[in-house]
Amino acid sequence: MLKASEILLETIKKDGRPERLLRQYEGATFYPPNPANNYVRGNRHRGMEPMKDLFGTEILWPQEQLAAMPHVTEDNKVIDDITEWKEQLVIPDIVGQCSDPALWEPFKQKAQEIKDSGSLFMAFMPTGVFERLHFLMGFEDMLVNFLLEPEDMMDLCNAIGEYRFQLTKLIVDNLHPDIILSHDDWGSKQSLFISPDTWREFIKPQYERSYKYMKDHGVIIMHHADSFMEPIIEDMVDLGIDIWQGTLPQNDIPKLQKQLNGRMTLMGGIDASIVDRVDSTEEEIRKEVRRACEEYAPHGHFIPCITYGGPGCLFPHVDSIIDDEIEKYNKEHSCNLLKAPIE
Repeated sequence: MLKASEILLETIKKDGRPERLLRQYEGATFYPPNPANNYVRGNRHRGMEPMKDLFGTEILWPQEQLAAMPHVTEDNKVIDDITEWKEQLVIPDIVGQCSDPALWEPFKQKAQEIKDSGSLFMAFMPTGVFERLHFLMGFEDMLVNFLLEPEDMMDLCNAIGEYRFQLTKLIVDNLHPDIILSHDDWGSKQSLFISPDTWREFIKPQYERSYKYMKDHGVIIMHHADSFMEPIIEDMVDLGIDIWQGTLPQNDIPKLQKQLNGRMTLMGGIDASIVDRVDSTEEEIRKEVRRACEEYAPHGHFIPCITYGGPGCLFPHVDSIIDDEIEKYNKEHSCNLLKAPIE
C-alpha cells in the first residue's frame, strides 16, 4: 500500500498508477511561513488593525471577515500614475534583507521535520504578478493601463517578475521544498480577467524564469488559480506547471483532462459555493463531492479538493465531510483508478 505522498507522486506522473484518490491536500504538508514572506507580508491575523505590506498596499482583516484582503482606494493606492511607477513604488529588498542563512535555519529545521515524517514539504509563494498589479493600483486602473500605457505596464510587470524570481531562489535554495504552491488568480468563474493575448504578453513571461528555476531544482509546481482558465491551458503546460490547484467546475474539466492527457494534474472540482457555507448540510456536501469524484476521477490526473489556495474550508464542519465522502468513493472505486483513464 502506497503512502499518501507516494500516491500524490503517482497521480502527477503522466503514466502514474495511484491506488486511490487523494483527500484534498493529503500527502503534502503546507508550511507557508519563511523569512521573505514574513518580511513582506507582516503579521496577519483576524481582528488586526489595518496594516500595510512592504509594497505599500493596505491590508484589512476585521474580526467578522473570513480572510485578509487588500483595500485599495483612490486615496491610498500605491501607484496612481503608471508613468511614474518608479517614483511611487519601492519594491521590497528581499535579497538584501532576507539572505542571511541564520534567518532561514529554524524554517529549514521545520522543512526537514516534515520530510522526515514521510510527507512532502510544500512551501508558499503568495500574491502573484497579476494580483500584485491590482494590489498596487486597483483593478480598474490596471485594466486601463494594459490598454493605454503598455510600455510602462510591461516595465512594472518585469520588475514584479524579477522580485518573484528572487523570492523563488530564496525559497528553493534555502528550504529545498518538494512542492511550491504559487498563487496568481488570472480569471473569474466565467472568463479570464484579460484576453489570452494580453496575458501571454504581460504575465506569462514573468513566470518562465521562476518556474524553470523550480523545475531545474526538482520542485513540483502547484499553481493556484480558482479561475476559468481553459483558453490558456496549453500555456500553463508550457510553463511547467505540474498541478493546477483551484480548478473550478465552471471549466469543462473532462474536456481538459482529455486534452492534457496526463501533462498536468487538475486539483479542485468541488464547488465551494455549494459546500462551504455556514448552513451547508451534510447531504449537500456529500452530493457535491460525489458528483466531482464521479465526473472527473475516471479521466485520471485529478485530485478532488476545495478550490481555495490552501488547506481548510472557511467553516469547520465542511472538511471532514469532504474527506469522508472521498474515502467512501475510494472504497467503492479504487480498483478502477489503476486502469487507464477514460478517453
